[in-house]
Amino acid sequence: MKTTKEKLEELRQLKEQAKLGGGEDRIKVQHRKGKLTARERLDLLLDPGTFQETDMFATHRTTDFGLADQKVLGDGVVTGYGKIEGRLVYVFSQDFTVFGGSLSEAHAEKICKVMDLAMKNGAPVIGLNDSGGARIQEGVESLAGYADIFLRNTLASGVIPQISAIMGPCAGGAVYSPAITDFVFMVEGTSHMFVTGPNVVKTVTHEDVSFDELGGATIHSGTSGVSHFSVPTEVECLRQIRTLLSYLPSNNVDDLPIESTADSITRAEESLDEIIPDNPNKPYDMKLVLEAVVDRGSFFEVHAQWARNIIVGFARMNGRPVGIVAQQPAVLAGVLDIDSSDKGARFVRFCDCFNIPILTFEDVPGFLPGIKQEHGGIIRHGAKLLFAYCEATVPKVTVITRKAYGGAYDVMSSKHVRGDINYAWPTAEIAVMGVDGAVSIIFKDEIANAPDQEARRQELVAEYQDKFANPYIAAARGYVDEVIEPRHTREKVIVALDMLKNKRDTNPPKKHGNIPL
Repeated sequence: MKTTKEKLEELRQLKEQAKLGGGEDRIKVQHRKGKLTARERLDLLLDPGTFQETDMFATHRTTDFGLADQKVLGDGVVTGYGKIEGRLVYVFSQDFTVFGGSLSEAHAEKICKVMDLAMKNGAPVIGLNDSGGARIQEGVESLAGYADIFLRNTLASGVIPQISAIMGPCAGGAVYSPAITDFVFMVEGTSHMFVTGPNVVKTVTHEDVSFDELGGATIHSGTSGVSHFSVPTEVECLRQIRTLLSYLPSNNVDDLPIESTADSITRAEESLDEIIPDNPNKPYDMKLVLEAVVDRGSFFEVHAQWARNIIVGFARMNGRPVGIVAQQPAVLAGVLDIDSSDKGARFVRFCDCFNIPILTFEDVPGFLPGIKQEHGGIIRHGAKLLFAYCEATVPKVTVITRKAYGGAYDVMSSKHVRGDINYAWPTAEIAVMGVDGAVSIIFKDEIANAPDQEARRQELVAEYQDKFANPYIAAARGYVDEVIEPRHTREKVIVALDMLKNKRDTNPPKKHGNIPL
């Protein structure tokens, strides 16, 4: 019979064994690939000394294919909870050194356990994915494990923030858990996501493609939009996850995390008075506007490489988090298209889920015309953004800096879709369409019958511009609450958001809406 001392020593030895995962040799292989181990990642992600591990001694239950003699403590995933900047988070970190991080029944049960705890205690879940996919030897048990995780992802959506970091391969069914979560990070050069790998693609479609070309960080962050962040290293990835969480509440009923700031509420930015070019067709960088208005250095962009004609991200106004949606006139003139509509809608809905006020900066010439856009469903995709803004009940403040044309004016948090406070700069143009197009339609016959058609057209353009290409008609009808000097935008927005901080608004009782997906 073992003594108490011997039992304690056995416990310590088992813990040390579990911490080695697949063993020193496989850890060295992981490092040679430029990748950290599952535990090293958690050490960097969490506040020092706060990680509490669960199910360290869990093992698989498979006896077929020689696995009865291949049991590793932890079974390929490290799970538990800890703190980030003093706030509770739940984590799982897949260990590629154990069966290639493949998901077994026991592996899935460990993940489901921390997800259940996260829901019960109202705290974010962060998944560090590095897995070869389903453990083939387990068959349907592995597939069932994935489905158990997918269900929890779905039920947790809009209740607690869910963040996925792809730190290695993520293939087949494994990609759908990250896809359901709120934010996906990918590491350049070492992480990949795809439903079917290059070998299967070549067999089925005869396309020859590399791992990076098919599902690397650059592709998913810039082309497909699956990933919200593409980062050069794992260390930077984990640092950015910590930064992202600093803007988010722990759950859908918790208060927003407020930080103190030395940035004055009344700080005026004179540069904004001159940032809009006199030529309405000349671009400018909307990011310069954002950086001048928000708390200094607080803008944290999301989906920076995808659909760059719209900007989304988080910032702080007087220390309070806000979600920002803004057109980017420097890319495609800030037009709304299929991808930018999806990008904006997804972000607006996230902010609404977690009671984050939405600040919109608008300079939109309309929806992108063309056969490709129409056949690709721009009507359906544009309706997503409209639906998201209409549905959102959080405080919504809009600043129209220049163009607000056509249906795009309605969509971008206008007064008509429950925008709370709508400002316009004197440079704002609120109209059905641009001046040239409107004149060509309204005065078609008059121009055609003029002795000098171009001269008459230019006269009419100038007259129409003076009369209609301004914010004052909309202001006269109350569609714009105030026309403001650009330099005072920061103060106006902060005061408006403070006024709206106790806003209460509801939607009609229903199971859920039917967004045009």
